[in-house]
Amino acid sequence: MNNRKSTKRADLQRRRFLQGTLATGAGVMMASAMPASAAEAEEGRPTESAEKKKGYRLTKHILAYYDSAAS
Repeated sequence: MNNRKSTKRADLQRRRFLQGTLATGAGVMMASAMPASAAEAEEGRPTESAEKKKGYRLTKHILAYYDSAAS
């Protein structure tokens, strides 16, 4: 009878160890994925003000130039 108690105790310890290992692995995986996502969001995606400043924009003074050049 004493042998069964020690076997059950060892089984519980193994299960707890495996559960802890699994939880730790999942936590590490999540932690390693999160900074990459945050970095991509900050570096890979321009802000609205940066998007507005880049490229060709048709403004009032450019339209006035086109009108004067066409006449």
